[in-house]
Amino acid sequence: MAVSANRLELLQIADAVAREKSIDREIVIAAMADAIQKAARSRYGQETNIRVDINTKTGEMKLQRLLEVVEQVEDPATQIYLELARDKNPDAEPGDFIAEQLPPMEFGRIAAQSAKQVIVQKVREAERDKQYEEFIGRVGEIINGTVKRVEYGNVIVDLGKGEGIIRRDEQIPRELFRYGDRVRAFVYDVRREPRGPQIFLSRTHPQFMAKLFTMEVPEIYDGIIEIKAVARDPGSRAKIAVISRDSSVDPVGACVGMRGSRVQAVVAELQGEKIDIIPWSPEAASFLVNALQPAKVAKVVLDEDAERIEVVVPDDQLSLAIGRRGQNVRLASQLTGWDIDILTEQEESERRQKEFAERSALFMDALNVDEMVGQLLASEGFASVEEVAYVDVDDVAAIEGFDEDTAAEIQNRAKEYLDRREAELDDKRRALGVADELREIDGLTTPMLVALGEDGVKTMEDFAGCAADDLIGWSERKDGETKRFQGALSGFDVSRTDAEAMIMQARVKAGWVEEQPEEVEVAEDEDV
Repeated sequence: MAVSANRLELLQIADAVAREKSIDREIVIAAMADAIQKAARSRYGQETNIRVDINTKTGEMKLQRLLEVVEQVEDPATQIYLELARDKNPDAEPGDFIAEQLPPMEFGRIAAQSAKQVIVQKVREAERDKQYEEFIGRVGEIINGTVKRVEYGNVIVDLGKGEGIIRRDEQIPRELFRYGDRVRAFVYDVRREPRGPQIFLSRTHPQFMAKLFTMEVPEIYDGIIEIKAVARDPGSRAKIAVISRDSSVDPVGACVGMRGSRVQAVVAELQGEKIDIIPWSPEAASFLVNALQPAKVAKVVLDEDAERIEVVVPDDQLSLAIGRRGQNVRLASQLTGWDIDILTEQEESERRQKEFAERSALFMDALNVDEMVGQLLASEGFASVEEVAYVDVDDVAAIEGFDEDTAAEIQNRAKEYLDRREAELDDKRRALGVADELREIDGLTTPMLVALGEDGVKTMEDFAGCAADDLIGWSERKDGETKRFQGALSGFDVSRTDAEAMIMQARVKAGWVEEQPEEVEVAEDEDV
């Protein structure tokens, strides 16, 4: 079948646009069909349901009007009587559509301009979609580009098939870019925007350094060495933790390279940023000791619930451990994910002596004993009057200089003190207006009820409306530092699981939720 010149030209135009914009030819032809459909509606009426089909092989175009088959016509432009429809198609039923052939139409200047706008818009949308799909798959990769321009400190990078932006806060300090400079950056986000996809690049992102090491160190690329954590102070200093899956491969040595060649290549790309390569360890204490290099650590105390770690260093190592403007300890905290408190050996010794004196004074006051007995109890590791009152009497009697009668007397005094304090706290609870019904919650003690009352939690409904964070507090991490917010019961030994269980009890007692019956597992008989 011969193809007319106009039809052939239509297909040639579609092919040319598809090649130029690097989009699918079918999308261009569909855009043309939409444009012709819009032009036809402007001629036959906007309410008219028009369908345009373009043959992708011959370029032949069919213009049809679709009419809905109905028994009672309300709009002749879009509907047709059932009887008339069955003259054209005997099987027609109400709700079906009948296609009515329309004659070829000539485009006027306005219709042609409108059609052109539709085609341009559709092609532009397709181009943006293709661009978005191409770059969204490259998030997390390093990309190369050329500096196109610098606007208000933000660098616009030509990536070939799109433009990326390195915002001022994503650039390494004191780094200057000029038109035409080649630049490497990390793609950390791609977003759809009305004006096209926005590709956000970074040279300060921790993963930028990780990807650079992956490019320079074959063992990382092959998976023999794994990068476990990265912390950066862009342009100044960085720490990277690595581990080897092969015991015969030294992860630190592999990353440093022969005479430092590998690490120097990364340092050069990061404008001289000093990099500490640290062996990763699954043990938090060992990992932290490594992370604080080059400082030497004398002692480490972990608080796993608060994710806080206390580090004791020799007096002459304090400034080295903290680093200039706190840089070393801040990077170590980012790398490990733990909050770090650094003390010198002298400070730790002074604190231990202060705690010992406070405990001794507590026992002297609460138990009405002399200084020597108070110090003996504190030196044996007793931290509270409760411990003295409720441990086995033999544990107290085993203290040097004590016998069973002395131990029994001390325990009696401890219990009497606790009873007096309990009565005082209960009076305070009532004065605060804390309801008696809250005592029914398993796990809540009188000191806790006083703390709740001081925080404004006074009824079962108040307690039922709390979240676990309201009771035990919460942490927020910002700019590499963790800020701790206190809850009503932060001063007590209450875990998140305990807090959630107590809140659920309150909600059941307040009638907010129904108590779930405990599931009883029925053992199946093995012999059938």
